[in-house]
Amino acid sequence: MATIKAKHYLRVKNRFPDFLNAVESLGTAARNEGPIDEKGSQLIQLAAAAAIRSEGAVHSHTRRAIEAGAQVDEIYHALILLTSTIGFPNVMAALSWAEDVLEDTK
Repeated sequence: MATIKAKHYLRVKNRFPDFLNAVESLGTAARNEGPIDEKGSQLIQLAAAAAIRSEGAVHSHTRRAIEAGAQVDEIYHALILLTSTIGFPNVMAALSWAEDVLEDTK
């Protein structure tokens, strides 16, 4: 599933390179603007992705958090912390999306 979303992103990036480069530059600028490290910023963005129920973004930020040094337990913790905010069903959905990526990293 994560591969399908990544392929879609790449197709859009190939078709609209200036647009996607601008979006990527905005993300880089936002991360570089403050003291939060890459792992922390990816965990925050993972939580936000779960909150808006974006399966593709949960896949992406799970992968990026792992690449930035997050442990599997930190991924799970970042998501279960959301239970009182976004609700149990939404957290369960986000956990299943994160596991799509985590299973690929085993």
